[in-house]
Amino acid sequence: MYETQKDRIISFYNRKKRMPGYKEIMELTGFRSKNAVFKLLQKMADEGVISKDKEGRITPNRLREGVPLLGLVEAGFPSAAEEELLDVMDFDEYLVPNKEASYILKVKGDSMIEAGIQPGDMVVVERKSTYKPGQIVVAMVDGEYTMKYLRKKGDKYFLEPANKNYKPIYPHEAFRVEAVVTAVVRKY
Repeated sequence: MYETQKDRIISFYNRKKRMPGYKEIMELTGFRSKNAVFKLLQKMADEGVISKDKEGRITPNRLREGVPLLGLVEAGFPSAAEEELLDVMDFDEYLVPNKEASYILKVKGDSMIEAGIQPGDMVVVERKSTYKPGQIVVAMVDGEYTMKYLRKKGDKYFLEPANKNYKPIYPHEAFRVEAVVTAVVRKY
């Protein structure tokens, strides 16, 4: 019963991105008294799922849905497998820590394959105030948008593909970096 009640509060938080009030918790759980809500919240606080301040306001600690992070896997030579719960990982938080300045683009074309970015991949990009050579960026060059490595020669910027079949792009008129690529997502 407790797990179901806790799940309803967690579901509310994940949907609305805020904690429910006492009356809302009463509706979610079917409780008829605020005392029952108080006891439920105290149990959740004892587990570390939520925190309560001196005024009784509740804040989430571990309410976001996530996937268990179990350990490391060897990508080189095989090693003994060990399964150990290291943490619970929320991909939204991991891939997009700055949601207000980020967006996702679907990759079209193969000019970045040597950087591990394939056609059909999704890239998470973030608008930033500064950009550095060596970063993969989304830029507007002479009225066209593209994703490439940002490079600098002298005081001039240019874009370099990660595919030997393509040549670097040197702006003739307009050049503006729109965002930096912060993550690549691929489903198999």
